[in-house]
Amino acid sequence: MKYKIFLFASLIGLLVGCAPSAESQPTPISAEDALQTAIVSTSLAIAETSMALTPSATSTETPAPPTPTLVDVATATPTFAFGFTQFAQIQFVSPGPLSSVVSPFNLQAYIAAGESERIQVDLLGEDGRVLQRILQKLTRNPKGIFQRFDISFEIRAVSEAGYIRISTLDDFGRIQALNTMPVLLYSVGSTQTNPIGNMIYERVTVDGLKEKSNFYAGQVTLKGRIWPFNESPFVIELVNKDGKPLSSRIINMNGIDTQSFETTLPYQVTEPTPVRLTFRQENPLLLVSDNVVGKYIYVYTVEIILNP
Repeated sequence: MKYKIFLFASLIGLLVGCAPSAESQPTPISAEDALQTAIVSTSLAIAETSMALTPSATSTETPAPPTPTLVDVATATPTFAFGFTQFAQIQFVSPGPLSSVVSPFNLQAYIAAGESERIQVDLLGEDGRVLQRILQKLTRNPKGIFQRFDISFEIRAVSEAGYIRISTLDDFGRIQALNTMPVLLYSVGSTQTNPIGNMIYERVTVDGLKEKSNFYAGQVTLKGRIWPFNESPFVIELVNKDGKPLSSRIINMNGIDTQSFETTLPYQVTEPTPVRLTFRQENPLLLVSDNVVGKYIYVYTVEIILNP
């Protein structure tokens, strides 16, 4: 059973992006651990979704992300996903989905810091416990600034699923962006990195929505597409500067394929009011909840203006 789990994870890694082979791999943990099996299964589904974001029609133009000169891992041209053209505010460069990493390993990403100009980088274990946390000041640049981090960790088992989570806050302490990369943690062996694939794009796209968009008549009407991490619902909220939601909607996910949504959020204001329109999804496998970022696996926000 151990070898079945190991071979399954290895096969998905190859599908994600031709990860370099190694002469030996560490032995996976016990297959009898039901929680571990569930976590790996969810991570595999995430990687499959990344590969599934291939356009149904041929695109005439394929945007390419900026390539940092310091990247020393295998790269692959990401496919163009129809409707998903906006590069993520937190854009991972390396490692890619389900990369096998040992301590220490190098994390590379483009990060558009929130208006607080503070970023938080977490390496989480399979249950959400923090294995390493980095808090850093970063000048805000909406296009993102290339960052490198040396990540170290210790785990008791030979291997377990893990998550790299990067988050930023705005000047009111609200989450401005959050993104997650699933990886496989090993206590022995060598790091095997997979290419990033389609996971350079935001997972939410809303028709006609721009920063500082104005809405009137007591409702925010939204239409677009979502690429979920998992089958948990997406929560859409209008969050005021105090961090309290003025209006909320829950959008149920039908599997992990990209899917359309359409909803309306009612509101009541007496004067023009800036709020943060927030899309968020949780990781149901995490047992540990952070005081600020909870169990979130992805958060996308845009500041909009509500008018009477």
